[in-house]
Formats: sequence, C-alpha cells, structure tokens
Amino acid sequence: MSEKSAPSDEERYTHGHHESVLRSHTWRTVENSAGYLVSSIRPGLSVLDIGCGPGTITVDLARRVAPGRVIGLDASAEVIAKARTLADDEGVDTVEFVVGDAYSTGFSDDSFDIVHAHQTLQHVADPVAVLREMRRVMKPGGVVAARDVDYAGTMVYPTSPGLERWAELYQQVHRSNGGEPDAGRRLKAWAREAGFATAQSSADIWCFASDHDRDWWGGMWQTRVLESAFAGDAISKGLATRADLQQISDAWRDWADGSDGWMGMPHGEVLARG
Repeated sequence: MSEKSAPSDEERYTHGHHESVLRSHTWRTVENSAGYLVSSIRPGLSVLDIGCGPGTITVDLARRVAPGRVIGLDASAEVIAKARTLADDEGVDTVEFVVGDAYSTGFSDDSFDIVHAHQTLQHVADPVAVLREMRRVMKPGGVVAARDVDYAGTMVYPTSPGLERWAELYQQVHRSNGGEPDAGRRLKAWAREAGFATAQSSADIWCFASDHDRDWWGGMWQTRVLESAFAGDAISKGLATRADLQQISDAWRDWADGSDGWMGMPHGEVLARG
C-alpha cells in the first residue's frame, strides 16, 4: 500500500452517524473493548485516540491515565460535539476532543505514550498509512494499540435467510466504501508493513446472548439496516432493494426475540512497538 496524506474519494464511513449507529458506540468501554491494552495503562501517560467517535472509550481512558493528557480525534464534527458533551457530563476534564484526519493528525513527532484506534482501521482505504502516522506520533518506548472486528468470522445462531443476507450485504457495502470488513485478522500484518519492530497480536470476542444484549444489538440493526447510511449505500449502489433491507430488519427482530439467540463477533488486536 502506498502512503497517503488524505482519504481517497471512494473512502466513506460505512455506518454513518445515525442514532442507531451512535447507540452502539455508547456501550463501549476500556473493559469490553480495550482489555488487551489495560496492562499498558497507568496514571500520567498521554493518549491519542484516533477515530474516537462519541468518546466513551476515550473518556474511560482519561479516567485511567489522569492526570495524563488525552486527546480524542475524529473526522466528524457531529460526533466530536457529542464526545465533548459526554466528557462534560462525566466531569472528566483531562480529555480534549478535536476534529482531525487519521492520515495526518497534525501532532508533532513523539507526542504520545499510547496511540489507540478502536474499530477505525477497518474503515480507511489505507490502514498501513494510518498506522505509520500513529507510529510517527508515538513516543519512543510507547505503544500503538489497534482493535478491529472481523466480520467474516461472526457467528450467529439460529441463522435465517435474512441474517445470511445481512452478512453478505455487509461485506459488499463496506468494501464499496473502500474499507476492509475483515480487518481483525490483518492487524498484525499491517503493523509489520507499517514498520513496527514488534507486533504483539491477540484476539477477543463480543458476545450477545442475554435477553438484554440481544434486544440491544438486534434492535440496533433492525433500525440501522433501514435508516442509516448503510441503507442508503446499499440501495444507491444497487446492492440491495428496500424489500431486501426489510427482510434483514425483520430477521434481526426475530433473532433478538428468540430465547436461543446467540452471537459472537471476533476481534483482532495488536500492540505495536518500536
């Protein structure tokens, strides 16, 4: 992959910023989404969180490294405003949120002890270039931490034609926007290509099985597949019809309502140094 300083014209965030999408972000914490990083966190460290979204992980990181400096960066002014509101509501004053570019963050070389990205590299056209930028702003002795889902490895039970269609369509829409939906399995290779001396790789899983979790996840996709940017892309690019999307939406509702429902979403993780 070639180095870049800006996203390509084809690069687009697959999920958009519909309420149903932002709802999925608010569930995320260091505990359930960055456990592999916990042993590297201590008070006083500085952190840059790239692709921070509405900031739930960022604010959690800020609590854990206080009084260290924490900055959350995202390309969307809309979600940055939500992140600032969250920090204010939570009374966390050691975190700052800025609108910026993952390819060219604008920070000086060797600025942060931890450079973190959660579910970000899957959405960029050149993840190696973003990792090189993360490496540039990482202090000597610091760490770059990245975690991404691997959609091809997602397991759902019981399955149905609607959920099988969702899995197929998700791959198509995500790739049409210049991203890599199966990023999790590639993180180690991307980090090595970006020039890191070491790339410690691991894996973890999100599991949605309880009545509460099924209702939350299934209900989110029941709405998202009809109303978010995902729906608009699927239809405008000729990848699905409105009837297809309704079938998928209904399938998620049926899955969420079924007591036997279980879903596992595997994630790749990498801690890159040097």
